[in-house]
Amino acid sequence: MRVRCGRGGGRGPTGRALTGRVRTGRVLTGRLTGRARTGGGLTGRARGRSQGATMSGPADRPRPGERAGPALREGLRHVYWIGGGSGAGKSTIARRLADRAGLRRYSTDDVMADHARRSTPADSPFLTEFAAMDMDQRWVRRSPEAMLETFHWFRGEGFGLIVEDLLCVPRDQGVIAGGFRLLPRMVRPLLAEPGHAVWLLPTPEFRRAAFASRGSLAAIAGRTSDPERALRNLLERDRLFTERLGLEARRLDLPVIEVGGPVTEEDLAERVAGALGL
Repeated sequence: MRVRCGRGGGRGPTGRALTGRVRTGRVLTGRLTGRARTGGGLTGRARGRSQGATMSGPADRPRPGERAGPALREGLRHVYWIGGGSGAGKSTIARRLADRAGLRRYSTDDVMADHARRSTPADSPFLTEFAAMDMDQRWVRRSPEAMLETFHWFRGEGFGLIVEDLLCVPRDQGVIAGGFRLLPRMVRPLLAEPGHAVWLLPTPEFRRAAFASRGSLAAIAGRTSDPERALRNLLERDRLFTERLGLEARRLDLPVIEVGGPVTEEDLAERVAGALGL
């Protein structure tokens, strides 16, 4: 996989400074600092609509991870992957561990808008379809199951751009990549070290508390004609997605950590660090 860094291709993380104080004894009851971004970064370049097969159906195209060879795995050996459901604290824990271990941090949430701009209708048909919808079409008029099956990032669209970005990170310093877009089936073939990846799975109660504290889903739902229904749909879609992540990770013998109940950032960070060997 040839990547041109710096212009038009994989540009790598922007090198954001690790800022903000970590409160080591804070209990995680949904008050995490990392924000979950559910559907941002769309360009509106939609033309036409793609028809849906399920995530495991015949419409799925070859993924970058499925074509991974030894050279690509070696090129990503310096990457530690933290995936999982929205509201699990991935960004918070990635930031904390990167600061502690002197690693770079790459957030797949932060590059969604950039990746949407770098995508085309040909390689990202579900993104194109989503961009063409109004807010009610996205979050009110469809079932959570339909939202799950057709949400572009859940299907792995744009994952190749994540790989391009990470290949542009100098290998003399490790990097922690975090975000819900890191799907187990796509990360697994890229692992030179099986212990370099973990998935955080929040309970529905933990996720709801996290979103309530951030107001992120409420803000999205508030832009629809039926905020209450939209919020229910979003929460159920994310519950289904987290359930699917857990099944997929376990099927691939990848480590998962369930996140629920009172837990401090320090405790969760230690569990994740242990899983990643940091």
